[in-house]
Amino acid sequence: MDEALHIASLIVLARPELFDAVKANLRLLDGLELHHESAAGKLVVVLEARHEDQILQRIEQINQLPGVLNAALIYHELLEPDGETE
Repeated sequence: MDEALHIASLIVLARPELFDAVKANLRLLDGLELHHESAAGKLVVVLEARHEDQILQRIEQINQLPGVLNAALIYHELLEPDGETE
């Protein structure tokens, strides 16, 4: 790996009646993976980005999607090119 990589996980809470639309919109975003979901409208989302500000921008973007009630950062890790983590 030549550059640092930021990995972040989020819990996204969506309105249950718009859950499918929220998931469809999330799938359109680059550097984002959906991992787990519950019928109550909760999703576990993982983000990957080269810069920390990209993670913050993506969280703000998710929070603005129709049907999203909240996107909360749960975990953040920085993988350095030399193999060190922070």
